[in-house]
Amino acid sequence: MTKFIFKYIIFLFLFIACDENASVSDKNANQYSFIKPDDFPDIIFPEYNQYSSAKAFLGQKLFTEKMLSVNNSISCASCHIPERAFSSGSPVSFIIDKDLTVRNVPTIMNIGYYNIFNWDGSANNLDEMIYKDLTIPTVFYNDTNIIVERLSQSNDYKKLFFDAYGTSEIKAYQVSNAIAVFIRTLISGNSRYDKYRRGDKSALNDSEIRGMKLFFSDRTNCSKCHSGLFFTNNSFHNTGTSTHYFDLGRFYVTKNQSDRGKFKTPTLRNIELTSPYKHNGEQLTLEEIIENYDSGGKLFINKDTLIKQLNLDYQEKKDLINFLKSLTDERFKK
Repeated sequence: MTKFIFKYIIFLFLFIACDENASVSDKNANQYSFIKPDDFPDIIFPEYNQYSSAKAFLGQKLFTEKMLSVNNSISCASCHIPERAFSSGSPVSFIIDKDLTVRNVPTIMNIGYYNIFNWDGSANNLDEMIYKDLTIPTVFYNDTNIIVERLSQSNDYKKLFFDAYGTSEIKAYQVSNAIAVFIRTLISGNSRYDKYRRGDKSALNDSEIRGMKLFFSDRTNCSKCHSGLFFTNNSFHNTGTSTHYFDLGRFYVTKNQSDRGKFKTPTLRNIELTSPYKHNGEQLTLEEIIENYDSGGKLFINKDTLIKQLNLDYQEKKDLINFLKSLTDERFKK
């Protein structure tokens, strides 16, 4: 119980700190967009929402615009903070009037490559998800007519919408579509690990190389779920993170009993910057994550059979953590 209280105090501290720093991050959202490595696939923009630089610029402005929220208090960048690889730094997300949700804010870097979204996979269309976020209580809790009215009172926004859509008559769907275009340009693929796999064998040190080999080994099975360029299979697993049953994850979407406690596999890119971790922000450090997996996870119905006791020694744990830190995009180090 003492450990739980201590963690809860830390959670509150992190939450408050995140909220205070949100406005600083608003200025830097565009710094990380659209630098696509040659070995990354092209981003597929939907036919109804094709890329244009004017649309992306408008989306970046709207991403940091607090008038989208019902009381002008938060923007997308309030939770998706650029310096934190567009995660929040808070265990769970905060909403209007600083109420808390039950889930952690995941990074949105490379989200343009995904086709399913949210921890429970409740969305499969990025543009539609953002449109819904404008109105649902757990995000902006606003009315799209009010949003359009507010933006229409700004000559600057009317010009930006004209540049992007050829008309200064603002539509609600244009707001979410522009944000979606901008978010799809947030690409991360310039880590030291990327330099190593592209041929620069001096990019990783001995500990990181040992950690990489351990990560991709059958002994740990890390890469069974954290696979591919983006270190996620975009599937759902119960990894024995929690012992409570108040958030059943994927089950709420599918209603399948076998999906109870399953959550989407998060990317590991930039994981050094995206703490706290897991769907509920329960684990504060990379050390806690490794310890949880090393122990075989907590007892929970439907726990994935891949989660088993690893019996790693101290150096192996350290090597794994060092490898995970090598996945940080160098742009976030500047």
